[in-house]
Amino acid sequence: MVRWGGIHAGPCGTMYHPNIYQLPKSYSEVGAGPPSCVFDCGSQGRGLSNEMERIAENGTATFANPDDYQAGIGDASVNLIITGGGDFNARLTWLRLRRLHLLRGRENLPRIAFISLSPARVFISFPTSAGLPLTYGGLGLQFGDVVFHGRGERTHQRTNGESQWGLISLPAKQLAACAKALTGRKITSPPAGRVLRPSRSAGVRLLRLHSKACRLAETRHKLIANPEVARALEQELLHALVNCLTADDVNGNRKTRRQHADIMVRFEDALAAHSGSQLNMPALCSAIGVSERTLRTCCTEFLGMSPTRYLLLRRLNMARSALRRADPATASVAEIARTHQFLEPGRFAVTYRTVFGEMPSSTLRRSLIKTT
Repeated sequence: MVRWGGIHAGPCGTMYHPNIYQLPKSYSEVGAGPPSCVFDCGSQGRGLSNEMERIAENGTATFANPDDYQAGIGDASVNLIITGGGDFNARLTWLRLRRLHLLRGRENLPRIAFISLSPARVFISFPTSAGLPLTYGGLGLQFGDVVFHGRGERTHQRTNGESQWGLISLPAKQLAACAKALTGRKITSPPAGRVLRPSRSAGVRLLRLHSKACRLAETRHKLIANPEVARALEQELLHALVNCLTADDVNGNRKTRRQHADIMVRFEDALAAHSGSQLNMPALCSAIGVSERTLRTCCTEFLGMSPTRYLLLRRLNMARSALRRADPATASVAEIARTHQFLEPGRFAVTYRTVFGEMPSSTLRRSLIKTT
């Protein structure tokens, strides 16, 4: 009999020693995302033993580049807009059980994330630290709140500084079956995301189990490879999750919030469709089909800033990403600035330094150091 909660592995317990899972050196040093097999182990894993497959499906990595970090998140497409200065540092921990996929993220800088979830799975997210709040879809989350995302939802999440968050996903059929067995009724993805406030005991249990599971992925990946340990862990997580999803909704006026969320998705689509050209407010509002006042209200609610400020930060982040990828021997700051609609290099440099705390030329030189 194997118990995972107390890290007991029966007669084989002595075989499992703490051993943090390390990615290849190139990942940990330059901030690249986890290997592709972490989230897609189809053909790549067929020749591996069961234990090696399990090791490939759990672990942890640190990142110094937002592009690599967001690419490593896997089942969700994430576009990060960093809104404060400093060197980016993040850590991502992943665990892929038979049905449940778990993620834990830790970031050090304020940011806005536009998240597009896969419609193939059900997603539940939550803050994992009491002192580091998250804002989801314009709603400030309390520690212990759980976000039950809509199927294939596209939404904004923002932070004002350091943040820690958790994500769990599973197939819709598995959630419905488990909920039916435990509560007598099916639970399915809502048409739009909901913020739930479980009882203190239910919320604490889910957070505790999620934290233990991620800690196992970080420090005892061989133990989690044990099928009995993985099965027991998954069952406890499923039960805790279902208990939280039966909680009351704290969204308030859901109809208004859903309308505003739809406007914000159209806003992001318009920005993506016109990424190569500058958009003024009248043209942007016309593309979205709303008044300027409505767009400003929605952006303040969801992003904490005006649409013009968000557009500026979006272009600055795209320019910074291009500077990181550029070859200093052939690229110039002025050329990259013009590509992202900054036509005055001097003004671009001042704005860039104000937001990120360094000159664009410094970012370009650092790309040379990283390459070397």
